[in-house]
Amino acid sequence: MASDGIADTAVRVACDVGGTFTDICILNERSGRMHVAKVPTTADPIEGVLAGITAGGVALKDMILFSHGTTLATNALITRRFPPAVMITTSGFRDVIEIRRGNRDDLWDTYKEMAKPYIRRRDRLVVEERVDYAGTVVVPLDEAGAREVATIIKRRGVKTVAICFANAYMNPANERRMRDILADIVPDAVASLSSDIMPEIFEHERFSTTVANAVLAPVVGSYARRLESRMHDGGYQEDVLLLHSGGGVMTTRMAEQFAARLAASGIAAGAIASRFVAEAAGFTNSIGLDMGGTSTDVSLCDHGTLRVTKEWFVEYGYPICFPSIEVLTIGAGGGSLAWIDAANSLRNGPQSAGSSPGPACYGRGGTSATNCDANVVLGRLSDRLAGGKVSLDRALATRALESGVAGPLGMSVEDAALAVLKVANANMADAVRLLSIRRGYDPRDFALVAFGGAGPLHGAALARDLSIPVVLVPPNPGVTSALGCLLVDIQHDVTKMYLSNVADVSIDYLEESFRELEIEGRERLRNEGVSDDRMVFQRKIDMRYLGQWRALSTTVASPVTSLDEAVAAFHAEHGREHNYSRPDAPVEIYRLSVIATGLTTKAAFAEFELIEEAAVPDATRSVRFDELPQAIETPVYDRDRLKAGMKVVGPAMIDQLDSTILVPPGVTAEVDRSLTIVMRIPLA
Repeated sequence: MASDGIADTAVRVACDVGGTFTDICILNERSGRMHVAKVPTTADPIEGVLAGITAGGVALKDMILFSHGTTLATNALITRRFPPAVMITTSGFRDVIEIRRGNRDDLWDTYKEMAKPYIRRRDRLVVEERVDYAGTVVVPLDEAGAREVATIIKRRGVKTVAICFANAYMNPANERRMRDILADIVPDAVASLSSDIMPEIFEHERFSTTVANAVLAPVVGSYARRLESRMHDGGYQEDVLLLHSGGGVMTTRMAEQFAARLAASGIAAGAIASRFVAEAAGFTNSIGLDMGGTSTDVSLCDHGTLRVTKEWFVEYGYPICFPSIEVLTIGAGGGSLAWIDAANSLRNGPQSAGSSPGPACYGRGGTSATNCDANVVLGRLSDRLAGGKVSLDRALATRALESGVAGPLGMSVEDAALAVLKVANANMADAVRLLSIRRGYDPRDFALVAFGGAGPLHGAALARDLSIPVVLVPPNPGVTSALGCLLVDIQHDVTKMYLSNVADVSIDYLEESFRELEIEGRERLRNEGVSDDRMVFQRKIDMRYLGQWRALSTTVASPVTSLDEAVAAFHAEHGREHNYSRPDAPVEIYRLSVIATGLTTKAAFAEFELIEEAAVPDATRSVRFDELPQAIETPVYDRDRLKAGMKVVGPAMIDQLDSTILVPPGVTAEVDRSLTIVMRIPLA
């Protein structure tokens, strides 16, 4: 490894822990060269993280930055593996998180059971208190009742508490008094207050976010402290940074306080990386397609800005309302199963063969046909993956497709394989349309960034279906999500409700409100160890037409002197998002927010001189393409031997350690200065 200059100088390391593999990205501070490692995820993820760093040839003492994306919080919510928790709420509001909004995930299936709340009803305790809509304390906290509740919590031995009072977003006094009483009786309890976690209107969303934060706090806190301790013991001297859903990082100190922000950590990393890859190639509009073994994540970046949503969930009915990069996930991956429905139609996913037994071609006992098996049968995947560590058996793949698809549908095995992949591609194309066309964006104005282990195999076909002219494949597609962890700053989102018609707004009061949010943001960044000269604050106003339910966010200048530009921007954004606007209609402000960013120093990535040397294939194999009636002998290139400036003209296959790239007939693939492969798709 020393020959690569990785272990002999200061390095930046990013780690993305997935369900099957732990991916490591290592950036050489001096040369800008990147190196990657991939190891199996372990039962205790920390062991896998440390093993990955070791596999990358890095000593902990040589690291100047460690950034980490993880599915830990997501998996804890899905599996319900978190310590017992109690919710304390206003009398009469005990069942808010169970009543939810009264809607259903599947509107037409009345028998489908909703997931249970994260805190059982018997563990949701009530006290007498009441704050009205304006923040006036109508009923003071019943302190005797509060002490009785705290005593019950102590008797049960519970250390995790969510305190959620009605209208606490307007006045947190009663919640804070409840916290003080709890601390007096149960000193080691960790409490999440709804007025701290999400000081916004709507009880269900605020309570749900606070409950998720409370149950995750001990899980995230314990993991973060143990990881930081292990790394410091090994010689790492800086903060461990954890990627959160909004696209920034937090130190371990803040991660425990805002634990629910980590519930979308992994998918945010991929979106950030896809934006970086696109911008490095000269594209400010990009669509990220992260196709792995089980699922595909789709994200969209418009003029350098990733779309953000303020309401998402791990399980339907329990929203988490921290700002999060908007990523649409569907059950389409290399291991997705092909199956025949009751109408004798071919379907694909969301069921998956997973990592065990895996696709039939893995030879581990799987018998159902998957997308991976279809690619093997068509010759698009070689008989060995991951540098020879994984062998693929074409005979087993053929048998699975014959019994599961070709036989029942009366097709040849090759035609069945093509059909399987066309259905998978159609599912992914629909996901891209939902995030682009449905939001008012034209896919033809975007570049498609195809990554993940399987994304580069499908990128060109998807681009053609969607009339996208360019496909970008990053240098290491299989570990691109880990790369995203290297590209972010420390970030916190601070919000405040501000319900007022624009015509009635006092600019002075609005400016004062923003300054208060910036003070809170500055305090959070200082707690993270960020110096004042590294802080940046961005102001946003959420607006809506008077009487509407949903709001749209617009950026405003600092200081605020007028709202004219913000209102004009709102009308324009409403027209793009919903295909209509009403410039003559009254507009109201719904919410104020400040994005507080602590800038981190980022190393420059290496760029290479373009050469005019012809690319030479390393082998050939028989491959069936969508455009051709039969398989043809196709040149196969080793990506490690492709240099900046080289071109490959399809039909061709490009193999590498962590992925395979399909270059269809008529498509030109060129290696740019950052070693990204740029495929130009000829469109009709």
